Amino acid sequence: MSLDENTPDTDLEAHAREILSGQAFSQMLGVELVTIAHGRSELRMPITDSHKQHLGFTHGGAIASLADMALAFAGGPMMGGGAVTQEFKINYLRPGIGEAMIARGQVVGSGRSQAVVRADVMVLADGVEKLCATAQGTIMKPGA
Repeated sequence: MSLDENTPDTDLEAHAREILSGQAFSQMLGVELVTIAHGRSELRMPITDSHKQHLGFTHGGAIASLADMALAFAGGPMMGGGAVTQEFKINYLRPGIGEAMIARGQVVGSGRSQAVVRADVMVLADGVEKLCATAQGTIMKPGA
């Protein structure tokens, strides 16, 4: 499916859900799409024992994976879909202790073949969201 700024958000959401359901890794992590629009995404991942490291915190790899997905889902539609992460950096700010992680991606700038995107990853504990990590990366059209 080719996406552009004229693609209705309902089609964009259906496409994003199809991608997530087709990725075994996303399914293993339990990642769910909350919302998506051109240049924005929100994903949720419940925190289970399989996400935790030896100190009981959400493993940094699980947090980074969620951030990476939020970056790609926000930036991909800006280039017509089919985008991949070229690079990203993440800063961990507090341990991921709670019920769920929520990642919100937002495009900072984009062109035909790349988009720079940032994502904040929140930890949800007792109904309160706190910033756990922040990431910034470049999403690119494959073969560009």
